[in-house]
Amino acid sequence: FEVVSLIGLNAPVLGHLNLTLTNLGLYSCFILFIVLGIHLYGNNDSKLIPNNWSISLESSFASLNAMVREQIGANSEIYLPFVYSLFFFILIGNLISNVPYSFAVTASGVVSLGLSVTIFIGVTILAVSI
Repeated sequence: FEVVSLIGLNAPVLGHLNLTLTNLGLYSCFILFIVLGIHLYGNNDSKLIPNNWSISLESSFASLNAMVREQIGANSEIYLPFVYSLFFFILIGNLISNVPYSFAVTASGVVSLGLSVTIFIGVTILAVSI
């Protein structure tokens, strides 16, 4: 689970700015493109009979919607897109990590700690503002 630099760009003009693409960033981009591809492929395009991808996406949305309503309440459905996107990021990240010789994004401490601290700070700010 070592984070390796794949491509680096040093910009001494901008105060020695170092922009690198690591395997963590590359696999995160893979996850983003796969999630977007699944949702674009599952788009129903106003057809009367949905395809299998559309049915699976609608059922996952319905189950997450029910979970958010039970845990947060019916008035707090504004958090559903965040929960939905976080769920699919973790789901696809864990499925990609099952492929042999691939990188596990969700097993990285930086990603886990970053997501948890971000969510903790966001929930705390929202709780104080209420």
